[in-house]
This record gives sequence, C-alpha cells and structure tokens, in this order.
Amino acid sequence: MDVTPGNPPADRTRHGHSHVLGVDSGGSGVRIALTPVRGEGPALTWSSPDPAVMGERGIDAQSLLDRVLPAAARLLREAGAELCEAVCVGASGMATLGDDLRAVLPDALRDALGARRLALASDAVTAYAGALGQRPGAVVAVGTGLVALGTDLTPEGGWRRADGWGHLLGDCGSGAWIGRAGLEAAMRAYDGREGASPALLARLEALLGPAPELPGKLYPRADRPALLASFAPEVGRCAGTDPVASRILREAARHIAGAAAAVCPRPDRESRPAHPTHPRRPTYPTLPPGRTRLVALTGGLLRMGEPLLTPLHRELQLQLPHAHLIAAAGDPLSGASLVAAALATDELRLPTEAGLLRIIC
Repeated sequence: MDVTPGNPPADRTRHGHSHVLGVDSGGSGVRIALTPVRGEGPALTWSSPDPAVMGERGIDAQSLLDRVLPAAARLLREAGAELCEAVCVGASGMATLGDDLRAVLPDALRDALGARRLALASDAVTAYAGALGQRPGAVVAVGTGLVALGTDLTPEGGWRRADGWGHLLGDCGSGAWIGRAGLEAAMRAYDGREGASPALLARLEALLGPAPELPGKLYPRADRPALLASFAPEVGRCAGTDPVASRILREAARHIAGAAAAVCPRPDRESRPAHPTHPRRPTYPTLPPGRTRLVALTGGLLRMGEPLLTPLHRELQLQLPHAHLIAAAGDPLSGASLVAAALATDELRLPTEAGLLRIIC
C-alpha cells in the first residue's frame, strides 16, 4: 500500500551493513547503484546503454527488470549482502508512462531483493535530489528535453513543476529546442528567407546531407528529439561568429532561467505571480523571509559551455536576483540513491506526490 514513510517493521532492524539500490532509467539507458545506507563504503554501479522498452502500458516493467535484477544480484554478491533495505526507481516518463511500472515493480523488487520500501519517482525528482539533496530550492534539468522542479519542503507547498512537455509542446531552451531553432535558421538560409544563417546551413549539409532531404530524414524517426538535440552543439560552435546562432542561445537562456523562476520558492514578502485558477495546479512555493533560495542546473546541455552559460548566468541574475546558483552535487542516479537511503532511515523530507514521487511499503 502507499504510505508516508514511518517506522520499520520490528523484524527488519537496520544495521551498519544495510544497502539501498538506486535505479536511473532514461532514453540513454539504465544505470543502477548499490550504496551502503550510512555511507560506510563505496557505491557499486552497473549500466547498460539499452533503455527499457515501451509497451502498451508505457514503460515495460519486465524489460526494466530483465536489466536491473541480474545486475543488482551481482552487486549484492560483490558487496557481501543478501538484500536491499530500500529501492528508488527514477524513470523518465514515470508520471505519464509508468502504469506498468507501478503495477509490477513493487512485488517484483520485494521478492527478488527483499526491499521493504520502494520509491517510484519521476526523473525530475531524482535530478532534484541529486542536485540539491533535501534542501528547498529549484532545479532545472536540461538535456535533450527540459523540466524544472521546485519545492519549499512544506506539506502544503509540495512540488511545483514547469515545462517537461516534450519537444512539440515545450521543453523550451532544451537541446532539442536549440537544435530545431538552428535547423530552422539553416532552412531559411536555403530558401533565402529572413532570419537565415548560412553558417548553420553549412553545418547542416556537412552533417546531415542536402537541406531538401532533411524533412525525409527527420519526420519519420521515432527519436526526433535526439536528432534535433544532436544539432545543438553546432549552434554553440557557430555562436561566436554568427549572430543568428548567438540569438538562439540567448533565447534558450531566457527560457531556462524562466523555468527556474517559475518553480523557485520565494520569500513570503515577495508578490506571487498571478495565474489562472486551476484545481490541479500547485500553490507557488514560498520560503520565510531571509532564507536563501538555491538554484541548481543539471544535464548534458550544460557541456556546451560558454556560448550558453554566459547568457544563462546573465538571465538568472535578471530573473532570480536573490537566488543563489550552486553547482549540482550529483546526477539523477545519485539522487535515486539518496531517496532510497532516506527511505531506509526514515529521513525522507521530499514531498510525496502522485506522478512525481510515490512511496510504497
């Protein structure tokens, strides 16, 4: 049953050699980490480049288990352990594509690993936990897609999410967004239209072939976001000399900072942004006056470096002048391990919310 973390059963007393399992499942594959609960030893890790497959009920639970369970058993043997106290599975698409995971994983992980507690989390939550731990603030995960998550760590505030709506409806400022904007500017150059970038057209044709053939290569592909995002580094490389590429990255920076501003907790004395009343929309998170608001950025797009980071830091100062930007402490896999350890020690403070973080005992 779903419960708020409570006291462990009497027959499962924790000890110094207990372990927890973190799982990170996304489009680039599956990774797991077996970690001592109290940090008394190194984490043991395993990864596969093959992602869990999609089935009629979204993410196929058995395909994920086929990867995770044998690897987890090997790590347990290597650690000299027999079971896991807790498991956290963080998955891309958990909120909308996780029906099969929610139905199958609890019994399967309990039977195979002895896990007494299980957390099913969106990858946005594990990205948050990896970056900030259990501190109030905001995290923007920006890679092929983009999602921002914030909380003030109060039961009333819960989570506030911005974007993460996919490359057709959102993910503004993401790798796919930048790549699409760059390819559009290239096609404008091919046509001779306003807003064109001959430099990006040259990069398109060098990498992907003649411009007229691009729609036939792009539209039939199931991995369109990844293909779009693969062109984002070319926009970054051209930005130093091409004004169109530079403008694209400035706009991306505004979108990324705007997502952070939309979810970042504010002191009570600051006015809250007006928004239409919506029964499913969470209240805007707040912090008592004087408490620092932390913001962290995580994700592969940040490896673009100065062409994106310079305008992004400028935008964050403009849109969140009182927030404190800090380096992300870890990645989504370390976040999944943190959530699992917090479950095992009854120290989980992150908000539990259907679709984002669900606790099962």
